[in-house]
Amino acid sequence: MPLITTGKPFIRDLEQAGALGVYAPLEGGYEGRYQRRLRATGYESMNLSARGMGDLSTYLTGVHGVRPAHVGKKEIRTYYIPPMLDTYLAHLLPTSKGLVLWLGDGQVLSNQELAYLVELPTIDPRVKVVVELGGDRQFRWVKLSDIANS
Repeated sequence: MPLITTGKPFIRDLEQAGALGVYAPLEGGYEGRYQRRLRATGYESMNLSARGMGDLSTYLTGVHGVRPAHVGKKEIRTYYIPPMLDTYLAHLLPTSKGLVLWLGDGQVLSNQELAYLVELPTIDPRVKVVVELGGDRQFRWVKLSDIANS
């Protein structure tokens, strides 16, 4: 049985590329281990599901409207929520290396949305992106730019 990984190659590749796509075994657990290693090296993480996000740029960096479920008795209202990513970045600790945006269910994202996620670390260098793209027999990662360009 192999020793538990330290996560250093993953963290190094994430810092160099800025955005990675990961394939993890379906039984789970590996994502949490790598997130724990990221936190141990000084990163904070923000976990979101890619399903139902709508326009990524508006959801992450712009004010966006949300309508709660309408049950038929009240008027339909739109509540405006501040940008998710900017809110987290404003509350980063001064000792933090940055913020890792970890998106689950990334296989539902289009190539255009993946290309935006590749550009996100160049817009703000404090942001790193990890997108779960599917299952595999072992935990592996690829540059997200390679996936978005294909």
